[in-house]
Formats: sequence, structure tokens, C-alpha cells
Amino acid sequence: MNKVYVSGVGMIPFAKPGASSPYHEMGAQAARAALNDAGLSYDLVEQAYAGYVHGDSTSGQKALYAVGMSGIPIVNVNNNCSTGSTALFLGRQAVASGAADCVLVLGFEQMSPGALGSVFTDRPTPFDAFDEVTDRLVGKPEIPLALRYFGGAGLAHMKKYGTPLEAFARIRAKASRHAANNPLALFRKEVTPQDVLDAPEIWPGVMTRLMACPPTCGAAAALLVSEDFAKRHGLRRDVRIAAQSMTTDTPGTFDSGDMMRLVGYDMSRAAARQVYEQSGLGPEDLDVVELHDCFAHNELITYEALGLCPEGGADKFIMDGDNSYGGRVVTNPSGGLLSKGHPLGATGLAQCYELTHQLRGTADARQVTGAQVALQHNLGLGGACVVTMYRKG
Repeated sequence: MNKVYVSGVGMIPFAKPGASSPYHEMGAQAARAALNDAGLSYDLVEQAYAGYVHGDSTSGQKALYAVGMSGIPIVNVNNNCSTGSTALFLGRQAVASGAADCVLVLGFEQMSPGALGSVFTDRPTPFDAFDEVTDRLVGKPEIPLALRYFGGAGLAHMKKYGTPLEAFARIRAKASRHAANNPLALFRKEVTPQDVLDAPEIWPGVMTRLMACPPTCGAAAALLVSEDFAKRHGLRRDVRIAAQSMTTDTPGTFDSGDMMRLVGYDMSRAAARQVYEQSGLGPEDLDVVELHDCFAHNELITYEALGLCPEGGADKFIMDGDNSYGGRVVTNPSGGLLSKGHPLGATGLAQCYELTHQLRGTADARQVTGAQVALQHNLGLGGACVVTMYRKG
């Protein structure tokens, strides 16, 4: 298997719906930024993978044709909120297997305001089984489904381990402190845990509005190359994908009667364990993590799924400050989905962008001192989870 290096990354500032350029312009801008970062021309790219959720078929071609029309394979990818990292997974496989030496991976999203919902209403939704379990375990039909999924998971953790609502508020406040140093983040205003608790309630006793990520527009990209290609073209080899795993649901998702497992706890834990085994590294070796905090509740349960703390230990992990600078492992230095924003197709590549700069030592005010090992976690319900381990040098 070939070693796979991230030789170029690009990202544009994230924006609110209605305040961004059209999807294809955002995508082209991010792709050009990744190529410029690597110092490579598009005509040397052999394959491209374009991820997005809200868009017509072949939107990837629309975005990339503005960059170049070289006739290469362009694969469009849709895997819900894990779309960007699924595209990264496919691009990494192509280079690792020798099918290609240079792959461009792109993610973009042009979203609409408001809660997510089905586009095709004349056929069964992929979420039928998820909705049935949620109705049985949670109820609350007046609350939008995404909030019921992840709020229900947070509530399950609260009931099982006595986790206080303030734990989720502390996560959101931490996200805001980190995003204050990220010029590409959507929300850069710092908030306190009390600000989060005082925000309008979405679900009394379970979730306030600031605990949920916003609909966002944006784009990000990465250029993946083999070692031989990097040497031939003088490209940087200071960030390597050391291991990667993609998992989907198992019967326990629906049979366990556990909202945490319904929203991907098992997928996350399995993918992380596979990556630790592949790399020979463990959670104790991590310096920095970008994880899928679509809701503060999901960040909390993901700490445990990734092994950053023991099961039931997330509240202590947060209270001790082990999830931020000066603690054990810095989580979401970018501000995460909660503050940076969550343009579905772009999120996985935005995480890659952040971790690449962290390992290069070029993350400016967000820099995690001496970062050598980084972990990325990107989750999509329906479902799929991708966990990626990066190493410096």
C-alpha cells in the first residue's frame, strides 16, 4: 500500500445561508486554494471526488469544470453529514491502492435556513427506522427530528450518568473560545456557559439554541498524493494519513433501545478502534482532535466513543479542561461545527484543513503546541462514520 500525504488544503470562510456565493463558485474557489497550497496545476490531478448533500447530480462537475476540464474521473459523493470525509476516504483509497497518484477531494454545500428535512416526499425516507425508534424512546413530535435524535442521545447520557445540562453548555462555550481565533469560522463571538444556558430553550432541560450547529454554506478541499508523486513534483510530505476507517450501522443501532447508539455511538467506537489498531497508536497519543459536534450533546458522547475518556467520564473530562488548550487533548480548535459552521459536504474537508495546519504548525493563534498526531471524526446519520488518523512527517 502506498503512503498517502496531504500536500495541499484549501477552505473558504463559512457563511450563513443566503450570504454565500453559489455552490459551484465556492467549490471552485476551495479547489483552487488546495492546488495553490500544494503548488500544483489541475492538469496533474488524476481523479477527483466531490461531496455535497443538497444539490443535483453532477454538481461536482459544475464546480470543477471551472478549475479545469481535463477529462478525469469525477465522482460525486453523498453520505449525509459524513459526505466530506467519505470523499476523503475514497480519495485516500485510490492513492493507497495505486489506482492514482494524485487525487483532488472537494466538499461544498449551499444550504437553506431552518431545520433539515426530506427533499423527496413521494417515497420512503432512509430514516424510517430511526424515526420509529426515536418516536418510541423520546416522543416530542413537536421538535424537529435532528434535535430529537441528538437531544435524545444527550438525555440518555444525562439519565445514565447524571450528566448535568451545564456540561453541554461548557462544550459550546469552549467552541466559541476556539472559533474566536479562526477567521474562517461563522460565529466568532465568545459566549460563556451561562450565556448558553440562558439562550432560548429548544427542549426544556435538554437543549438550548446555542447547543445546536447552524445551517451553513461553504467549501473545503484537499490534495492527496503518493510518496513517489510528491518526490517527483517537489510537493510537501509533512502530513500523512496514517490510518482510516469507515463504518456503518449494525443491528444494535435499532435493537438496543439506546438513543446514543441510534445516533452513531457504536459506529464511532468501532471506527476509532480500527484506526487505533491500524496505526499502532491510541487515544493517549493524540494531541488534537476534530470531531463531529453537530450538537454539544454529540461532542460529549463522542469523547467516550473515541476513548478520550472512560464511559461516563465525559463530564469530568470537561470540568477538568482536558478538552482544550492546557488539557490532555485539544478538541475542535477550529471552533467545530457549533461555531465554525456545518456545511454538510464541506465539513469533513474543513476538519482535514484544520488538522493539516495543526500538524504543519501553521494554525496561527489556534496552534496546538508541538502537535504530532491528530484524529478526525465525521459522522452522518443513516448512517456512516469516518475516522482518520494523521501524523506529522
